[in-house]
Amino acid sequence: MMLSRLLLAFFLICCAPLARAEPLSSEVLADLVVPPFQLGTQVNDKGVWTILNAGGAEAGFVFETEPLAPLPGFSGAAINVLVTLDLEGRFMDVRLLEHNEPIFVSGLGEAPFRAFFEQYPGLSISDTVVVGTPYGGATDGSGLVYLDGVTKATASVRIAHESVLAATLQVAREKMQGVSAGPPARPDPAYDEDLTFDTMLAQGLITRLTVSNAEIQAEFTGTLWERDDPEAVAEPDAPYLDLWIADLGPPALARALLDEDGLAELARFMEIADHDAPILVVETARHGLVSEEFVRNTSPDWLSASQDGLPVALRDSDLDLRLHPDLPDALHDAADFGAALILRTDRRLGFDPTRDWTLNVQAVRSHGILKPEIGTVTLSTDVVTPERFYTRPEVPRQLSPAAEALRGRATDLAVLGVGLIGLGVLLGPGLSRFAGSNSMQSARLAILAAMTIFVGFWGQGQLSIVTVLATLRTALDGASFAFLLYDPFSLLVWAAAIVGFVLWGRGLFCGWLCPFGALQEFADRIGRLLRLPQIEPNAAWDAHLRLVKYGVLAALVAVALWAPHHIDKAAEVEPFKTAITVYFVREWYYVAYAALWLLLGMVLFKGFCRYVCPLGAVMAIGGMIRGRDWIARRAECGSPCQLCKVKCRYKAIAPTGKVAYDECFGCLDCVQIYEAEERCVPLVLAARGAGRRPGRAEVAAE
Repeated sequence: MMLSRLLLAFFLICCAPLARAEPLSSEVLADLVVPPFQLGTQVNDKGVWTILNAGGAEAGFVFETEPLAPLPGFSGAAINVLVTLDLEGRFMDVRLLEHNEPIFVSGLGEAPFRAFFEQYPGLSISDTVVVGTPYGGATDGSGLVYLDGVTKATASVRIAHESVLAATLQVAREKMQGVSAGPPARPDPAYDEDLTFDTMLAQGLITRLTVSNAEIQAEFTGTLWERDDPEAVAEPDAPYLDLWIADLGPPALARALLDEDGLAELARFMEIADHDAPILVVETARHGLVSEEFVRNTSPDWLSASQDGLPVALRDSDLDLRLHPDLPDALHDAADFGAALILRTDRRLGFDPTRDWTLNVQAVRSHGILKPEIGTVTLSTDVVTPERFYTRPEVPRQLSPAAEALRGRATDLAVLGVGLIGLGVLLGPGLSRFAGSNSMQSARLAILAAMTIFVGFWGQGQLSIVTVLATLRTALDGASFAFLLYDPFSLLVWAAAIVGFVLWGRGLFCGWLCPFGALQEFADRIGRLLRLPQIEPNAAWDAHLRLVKYGVLAALVAVALWAPHHIDKAAEVEPFKTAITVYFVREWYYVAYAALWLLLGMVLFKGFCRYVCPLGAVMAIGGMIRGRDWIARRAECGSPCQLCKVKCRYKAIAPTGKVAYDECFGCLDCVQIYEAEERCVPLVLAARGAGRRPGRAEVAAE
């Protein structure tokens, strides 16, 4: 059994470099987001995404730990964990994604490992969270929050915990507090300075926190523990706490504080833990640094630290402390009595010694004997190391998520922009020439194919009613609309559709820009090529069926307002996500639903678009701001000529010849007839009456 485990560990270590370090795809990640939340937009290239509440407002972040903090586990491969964090810095969900830890793979099984992560929800990033149990059971006297470890797998769960902390604090600093999460400052090995204890004290390179018995007694006055420290009352002027703190990372500071043997031991330690920041703490009064239950190489139970409002994980380095002989005797005496430690914290978690950070000391009192009640007071001091002792890698200027999204899709946006301008020219100044050309139908099919492939499948620019509902919910909640900026490609399509409201009504988007609408039109072409019998609702049924899409829209708005946690399912009335976004790679019932509409489109011309589409209803309502009747009509249109009405498969032309723009998809069939001298009935009749083919300028137009 032992041999098999060793072989497995060797195999995993060899395979570790092949492990996936790329973030999960949006499709996979979306299924892992805790309901009722849904996946929002990607905010960086390390797999950090926003999560949205049911109303579409930003509610937090979801991310994997491996791309952000690939700390190697026992197998050599990183432990990958999915973390969901709310905007207040509380863990909403933490779950194991992938690992190769031998103790769990071929020993304990994954169940205890997964159970370990179930302890995080509800905890805050401002808590000082450590793995293990408080020695002696004295949890009330500690500023720490303890996570139960896993027997026989302590190292693995601690590595996993450090990965969660590293990734979470990186996201918190970058996305929630605006503090750069770039490469941490490192001690500058080239910088040297001749320092003594006195000069370090004068320059503030050693921080000292002193608290007298009278001061600590004042902190407990009026509480249950007021009389539980007789010494504080008897000797009010005597020191209660005399704490000395210094940074041992920079070589110049370490040389002034440690003797040669101590320096050598620290150097050996830093070769192994080069990302750690060593911190010297010495307490020369009666308080001490840790409780009697403290065990070396664990987190000190009376000490904690924070920076930028976020916890800094401290841990004993378990080094044999040897102070410089020139230091005061009080410090040497404290070291001899165990009141001195070299603590360490990982700079990769975001700790920066050159910015103010706070060291907290818990003053603990106990009241009672059988079941003592614990009271604590926190004593704090700020610590900082001058910048001159450190070197900082140059960090390129970081763009905002919106600007990064623009830069990342610059080429796609340029191609789309040129295409939209070209389409605008064809449907605007060039409309008559375009519609009158013999190649108009072929050109239209080519444009629809480009929209399906480039805008839909490639660009993921299929607009959806979900965006409309999310925008509505955001407006009602008074939240930020910034989420719209993270998808500039779709935003450009939206901009074109809104401009189209003024110039063409709903026709620009529904007839030319919608990828699923294009698929419906291709389905119709295939149906006609196969000579399938066509379903043609009569005028009465058509009028009633047109109203269905408005009912669907009203229902979705009601769900968004009163049952927002169901909106993601209700919006599946649109088959766009299945057909365009995920290429039909979904559960069978979603695929069947989308395929049904395309198959039905072979016999019922664009049935979904005309009768059911809630986004089409929005486009029709938006098109009410149309500023012109852009389809030219003649006096004879409608009386006596009914050709355009008969040929319009959308039934968007009334018997009077008037165009119903709220149902017009801008297919240009009627415009093509209008421009064709051999097809337009008024032109044909005028030519016959004159015994010649008339010019268009001679025919009066309305």
